[in-house]
Amino acid sequence: MTNKTSIYPFISTPLDLGFTTLKNRIVMGSMHTGLEEQKGGFKRLAAFYAKRAEGGVGLIVTGGVSPNMRGWLYPFAIKLTNKIEVKKHKLITDAVHKADGKILMQILHAGRYGYHPFCVSASNVKAPTNKFKPHMLTNWGIKRTIKHFARCAKLAKEAGYDGVEVMGSEGYLINQFLVEHTNNRKDQWGGTFENRMRLPLEIIRAIREKVGEQFIIMFRLSMLDLIDQGSSFDEVITLAQALEKKGVTIINTGIGWHEARIPTISTQVPRAAFVPITEIVRKYINIPIVCVNRINTPEIAEKILQKNKADLVSMARPLLADPDFVKKTQNGESEAINTCIACNQACLDHVFVGKQASCLVNPYACNETIMISIPARNAKKIAVVGAGPAGLVAAIELAKRGHKVDLYEASDKIGGQFKLSAKIPGKEEFTETLRYFNYQLNKFQVNCLLNHKVQSDELLAKKYDEIVIASGVVPRVPNIKGIDHKSVVNYVQLINSDVAPGKKVAVIGAGGIGFDVSTFLVLGGRKMSADCETYYKEWGIDVTLKHRGGLNINIIETTVPKCEIYLLQRKDEKLGKRLGKTTGWIHRTMLKHYKVKMLKGVDYQKIDDEGLHIMIDDKPQLLSVDQIVVCAGQESDKSLYDELLSKETKNVHIIGGAHIAAEVDAKRAIKEATELALKL
Repeated sequence: MTNKTSIYPFISTPLDLGFTTLKNRIVMGSMHTGLEEQKGGFKRLAAFYAKRAEGGVGLIVTGGVSPNMRGWLYPFAIKLTNKIEVKKHKLITDAVHKADGKILMQILHAGRYGYHPFCVSASNVKAPTNKFKPHMLTNWGIKRTIKHFARCAKLAKEAGYDGVEVMGSEGYLINQFLVEHTNNRKDQWGGTFENRMRLPLEIIRAIREKVGEQFIIMFRLSMLDLIDQGSSFDEVITLAQALEKKGVTIINTGIGWHEARIPTISTQVPRAAFVPITEIVRKYINIPIVCVNRINTPEIAEKILQKNKADLVSMARPLLADPDFVKKTQNGESEAINTCIACNQACLDHVFVGKQASCLVNPYACNETIMISIPARNAKKIAVVGAGPAGLVAAIELAKRGHKVDLYEASDKIGGQFKLSAKIPGKEEFTETLRYFNYQLNKFQVNCLLNHKVQSDELLAKKYDEIVIASGVVPRVPNIKGIDHKSVVNYVQLINSDVAPGKKVAVIGAGGIGFDVSTFLVLGGRKMSADCETYYKEWGIDVTLKHRGGLNINIIETTVPKCEIYLLQRKDEKLGKRLGKTTGWIHRTMLKHYKVKMLKGVDYQKIDDEGLHIMIDDKPQLLSVDQIVVCAGQESDKSLYDELLSKETKNVHIIGGAHIAAEVDAKRAIKEATELALKL
């Protein structure tokens, strides 16, 4: 294939660090996968990182590794404290180097974020996200911790890493020493900023002494803490310059503490929203600097580098979604990239509850040694019915293995529930996945039959070797008196603009779709993906750092909601309780921001010309609404499957929503489709 690096020349430009050279400007940012603590997990990690190195990324950073037990993220989390552990890490470094890659090990001390009773911090100030109150480190304990960081870095070098990243951001231990929010000490480690920044500087000094000059030290510097009493602009610059003098090779950007109530990486965050602060800090230092967060296309990365806003671009989740991101970029095939949609459903939502990470749009991620696609021994003729996420992935993966695939879709476009999701404000990224699916369908020559509602007789007449039913779901109709009233619509009709939104609307059902519909209504379809200024104003973010910590509550603005909304649920529990671990709070906060009235424990009585009659705590209420949107769950559309079974069809399979409706679950549907395709 012709090399087309001139399309993205800045991404492909090597970076000379003096003693070593990075082959391009893309960094795979640190991400814990959950493999670190599994039996045999290092072999799987080696394959995971090697796959990204083979894909051309310039520099990889591992998930966080603790320098001692007190720095654990949770009991028995990964650490590097002795030579016995070095051997495991060599599996990773050998695999990456064999693939012509470079890799840093991130040293992360959790501090008060450690979920165990031995956690420590600058002061004994408990984190709002942790039930354990930290012990305040003594002067002796601090000096011992510095030695442990240096020991960890030396062991990392022995393990073959090209360097280390020191995690000084996101509210972990070093960050806890830097700000008065968590540091109320009166000794040499607290008080003035000169004292508060002593810990990171001593750590870098000790590491450099242990590892020598020809070893990369990257420091992840918190530039926007997004908390009260966070770092000021002068403090960020002072520390950046001091770190450079102490021997740091590269500065990486850190954004937001984990306890900050501002979204920084979810799909609601506009692309490249935090690059401005990196650009500002870059002017004050003479070493390379990395920009981060919500950069998921080569076009955005190239523009950042071209305009000298950063020297390197960090991507973590985009390289989960597509390990060949860089290779495809350099070959001028950006349309072939499986773009990260920032949903967090299979990566961060998994990690934060102790599960193994993967990727919704790429279930091969972290499963490289388990899910292996090989050419089929015997090419089959296969029908796939339904072009939602499950059907699309099944068709593509089957065709990729050499099967001849006919894909039937009753509507005029592919996408199913993804097609709906792409119309929700904040979920515009879903169009990227649909673009990728279209590319793959063409590449692997799937025969797409749109506007074709296939019947069982036709499928049987064509004598397919296998039939895959991925017919999806249909909205469930709740048993409420008057449910057929003219004011009642379902979520599909509303999102597809088959009906106009009302002025005063009741949304029945507060699952993921209910929240999406409420967002769709209050924002009137406004897009979020490129609207940085509105995002800053709605969340009170100051990317210039004129306000301490990057918080400016004085600029918070609320766009006038397009309509008045009631969001209702039967269960007597917090609305959105079952939404994603890392994104549910964002959805709830947004709707509160837009004055959506959220009611729980609702008993639906009837619907009539007056509106929706309900009972809450045995008290009758009338919601005088002009529209009622039903988001009360889904039912599997499996009539075709049942019909085929009734005709004793042996080679029929069912996947996705047609298999299990529940909440619409693209993560399960895509993984299920992939696993089936690998078996047939």
